[in-house]
Amino acid sequence: MRKRPFRAALALVLALAAAGSARAADLVKVGLIGNSSDAPILIADARGYFRDVGLEIQSTTFDSAAKLIAPLATGDLDVGGGATSAGLFNAAARKIDLRIVGDRSRMAPGYSYMTLMIRKDLIESGRFKSYADLKGLKIALAAPAISPSTMLNAAAEKGGIAFDDIEKVYLGYPLQVGAFASKAIDGSIMVEPFATAIVRANEGVRIATTEDFIPSAQIALLYFGEKFASGKTDIGARFMKAYIRAARDYNDAIVGGKFGADANAQAIVQIMAKGLNMKEADIREAYVQALDPDARPNLEALRRDIAFFRKSGTLTGDPDLGKLVDLSFVEAAVKDLGPYIPKAR
Repeated sequence: MRKRPFRAALALVLALAAAGSARAADLVKVGLIGNSSDAPILIADARGYFRDVGLEIQSTTFDSAAKLIAPLATGDLDVGGGATSAGLFNAAARKIDLRIVGDRSRMAPGYSYMTLMIRKDLIESGRFKSYADLKGLKIALAAPAISPSTMLNAAAEKGGIAFDDIEKVYLGYPLQVGAFASKAIDGSIMVEPFATAIVRANEGVRIATTEDFIPSAQIALLYFGEKFASGKTDIGARFMKAYIRAARDYNDAIVGGKFGADANAQAIVQIMAKGLNMKEADIREAYVQALDPDARPNLEALRRDIAFFRKSGTLTGDPDLGKLVDLSFVEAAVKDLGPYIPKAR
């Protein structure tokens, strides 16, 4: 008779403990961009890496990285990411509260994710033969004063012309696909999967990967809001550990600048297709961006962007990279995970 109350009490204790454990997951509010640079977050979430470190992810997709800055500064968003830009560095100079904590997307040798594309008819007519022929052309960029502007400037310099010799047209990447077909633009600093769609439609030609004129460009960065970075350092460290595990899975899935054919690569493609609402075949056909397996941003590329933005007059402040970039989360995660060992093929 006495055993029954004890068993009931024990069951209650275990139930309460289980409920407490379920409530123990820390919530992290993450801003996504809805493109392939979301890969490590999508992979870490799908494979349970965030759950493994006691985190619950609440994600919101924004239509531009610029719209992430304000909620990161106020603490309404913990984690975000996007392209390097004059706006980011101007915000940093005004002491807007965010930190660059990791790599999200970059170029590297052997990768063709970001290319200079020119309309096919301009190639066939002989109007475009070399970088010098960019002069007078309408070249699309996704927005003013972002990292592709630095890339286009480097292409102009390679052709011996000035950045101002090129007519810039500012259109989002999806709109650029239609602009190639309608001949509203002559070319673009284009990313995947849109470049593949343009080639498939026989409207444009990949002239060169950006590696040909500006090696190892930093395309996008991972940000922590200041309140998250300084007030929740343990949570930030756990987030980064899961993020880097996913970044290493991503690297293991790539062969020759595209996703490979093994089981891990197939699983990554499925995660990307679901997370981005795309067809698996389209993800497989497109080139992928590079991602540092330890999530370290390319600081030299950031300095190069800052120099161009300052020269072009779009950077009005004086950002301190030493304060803006915080690699402590990367360092802690890599120390915990150990060195990256590429998967044997």
